[in-house]
Amino acid sequence: MELVNQLGQHDGTVGEPRIRTSVLRAAFVNRRGRTFVENKFHTAPIKIAKAFPLDDQLGVIVMDVSPGLLSGDTYELDWFSGQDSHVMITNQSYTKVHPSQPAADSSMLQVFALEENAVVEHMPEPVMLYKDAAFRNETKVKLKAGSVWMQADVLCPGRTLRGERFDYRSYRNSLSVYYGEELIFSQRQRIEPAKQDITAPGCWDEMTHTATFYLFSDRMNSSHLEQLQEKLDSFASPEGHLIVAGASLTHRFGVAVSAASTAAWPLQQLMRELWQTARKGLLDKPPLRFLQG
Repeated sequence: MELVNQLGQHDGTVGEPRIRTSVLRAAFVNRRGRTFVENKFHTAPIKIAKAFPLDDQLGVIVMDVSPGLLSGDTYELDWFSGQDSHVMITNQSYTKVHPSQPAADSSMLQVFALEENAVVEHMPEPVMLYKDAAFRNETKVKLKAGSVWMQADVLCPGRTLRGERFDYRSYRNSLSVYYGEELIFSQRQRIEPAKQDITAPGCWDEMTHTATFYLFSDRMNSSHLEQLQEKLDSFASPEGHLIVAGASLTHRFGVAVSAASTAAWPLQQLMRELWQTARKGLLDKPPLRFLQG
């Protein structure tokens, strides 16, 4: 994959940082109205812990059997969803990023390829950046006619109960969405707390945690933005945790919601409600049963 090629591999030279690549690939197929895992492949420490019927779709849980991404670790996840398949992908726990040595950032590349009328709901647990962590996170989405991709994610500034707030070295995040061969959305973010005034007015101010919700499909229109905005307007921030959020249409076939707060759990709750709103409005489906309550 592209990210791995850029990083290269450790050649064993003494003193050079070690680069380790772990791979997970899975393909999903629709047979007689039900979605199944057609094939899968993984290398430690990441794997599919469980794939199971979930209402009328497939639920997939990813497991990381390591303590998290260590210095030089690269995770490469490749998801293929066949025509008319429907899958929800999540993971067992936070994505924990440990301290990184110079020139040995931790990184993750995910590619989602969706065939006609495929639906992928990617709802991972938050990302936790430890002190001195350096993390590159890249996501590529490839859509076809009628396909739907949505994702909600939350970013934590560190282990706040241990006093870590923006003590990580860097966080670089990018998302590219293609409809056929056309690039319809591109987003890049780079945070280097030691070089930026994170708490300045107009920046993050008193906020510490951020979240984004994305929905892309040629099925969507401005009414879906209105539904999500109504949910934002009616959502009550928990006492002691102000949430600021906004939603907008993207250049083509998409809506993006950005939110910030002072803890992860209020943002997780908001992302869950936005997800439920999108499922109802675009897919005419209720909340998934195992996540209700």
